[in-house]
Amino acid sequence: MYQINETHNPALTSWVTSANQGMSDFSIQNLPFATFRRAGSKEALRGGVAIGDQIVDLKALSETGILDGLAQEAAEACSADSLNRYMGMGQAVWSALRAALSNALATGSDLEAQVRTCLVSQADVEYGMPCHIGDYTDFYTSIHHATSVGKLFRPDNPLLPNYKWIPIGYHGRSSSIDISGQTFHRPVSQLKPPTADEPVVAPCKRLDYELELGIFMGNGNALGDAINISDAESHVFGICLFNDWSARDIQAWEYQPLGPFLAKNFASTISPWIVSMEALAPYRSAFSHPGDDPQPLPYLSSDVNSEQGAIDIELEVLIQTEKMRAAGTPAETISRSNFNHSYWTVAQLVTHHTVNGCNLRPGDLLGSGTQSGPEPEGAGSLLELSNGGKQSFALSNGEERTFVEDGDTIILRGYCHNDGAARIGFGEVASTVLPAKV
Repeated sequence: MYQINETHNPALTSWVTSANQGMSDFSIQNLPFATFRRAGSKEALRGGVAIGDQIVDLKALSETGILDGLAQEAAEACSADSLNRYMGMGQAVWSALRAALSNALATGSDLEAQVRTCLVSQADVEYGMPCHIGDYTDFYTSIHHATSVGKLFRPDNPLLPNYKWIPIGYHGRSSSIDISGQTFHRPVSQLKPPTADEPVVAPCKRLDYELELGIFMGNGNALGDAINISDAESHVFGICLFNDWSARDIQAWEYQPLGPFLAKNFASTISPWIVSMEALAPYRSAFSHPGDDPQPLPYLSSDVNSEQGAIDIELEVLIQTEKMRAAGTPAETISRSNFNHSYWTVAQLVTHHTVNGCNLRPGDLLGSGTQSGPEPEGAGSLLELSNGGKQSFALSNGEERTFVEDGDTIILRGYCHNDGAARIGFGEVASTVLPAKV
């Protein structure tokens, strides 16, 4: 795992003054990655790094001649329309570019004049997918979510016997993952209403969001080679916000015996910005399973994972209905949670994914699974907030919801902060439901 270094110094400020406001997601201690171009232009996408309300155009930066060595190689790799090549270059290269950017953007830097010519306002851009996602795996790491959902279907035995022994996951479909701002039509599929004798083909009536984090892989492993837990995080590039949309009524009919299919592959949405694992170093904390739970098998355990495996990431879900939007009412928060409630760590997910020799590649995405907290208000899905659709909840304008309705926009946000470190954030991921195509 990364150690805290000079790039994390909470006293560090930037000559990009919008990064110094204390509540900015994109302080100089963050420096997350995305691909972008000027909105409405025919420019090629290229890599950029957020600082305050600006973006450092890494293609332009690579052409200034102010970088050298690994940092220059990294900036050149980020000049492409996807970050896959850069993701595959590994920790030494990632750290070299982060250090160079931190130095160049810091207050008093001798490089200010040259770097200033490489800035583009975030208000003037549109984002692309940060990389080509070759494969996508969704995990199930929140024991609170697994227990709450399990109680709806198996009141006497909500957790299946393997849950506390093994990181549960399934392979999803990467082609329907899109960037924040995604709109999609309510899915239509075969489903079986509870009172019907036979299934019907109809629009989903129980559409739900899932509050997740997306874990992007960096340099991969050869087919047949497992990744040891002591090396697992060196293969992880960074983390984004991830909304894994779910059609609960389709899911209820189709998921046995093979698990999620059409209920999960119609849309998923990621935030544009990927926060590097190095940026997250100050927000690590101890990880453990409760003493009376089964302890991780040796291949899923290490001293470092126990000492620093958890990551303190505050998470928030907001909704803006069509009626709210028409009235100019801002989105309102409906739940809050934290990634440190996760039952499995990032390192454990990577390690288990490869224990059978499965090869991961740069840009592969791992979903964390729905991140629900221990309290009801920390639920990461409407399935939990509405008790399986049995109890609606009221919004401030008087509207009620059990599941997501047409025209609703769901927004996820996340940030990290503690007393010894600067605040860093993930931006947001927003997506809107359109009526079904029927």
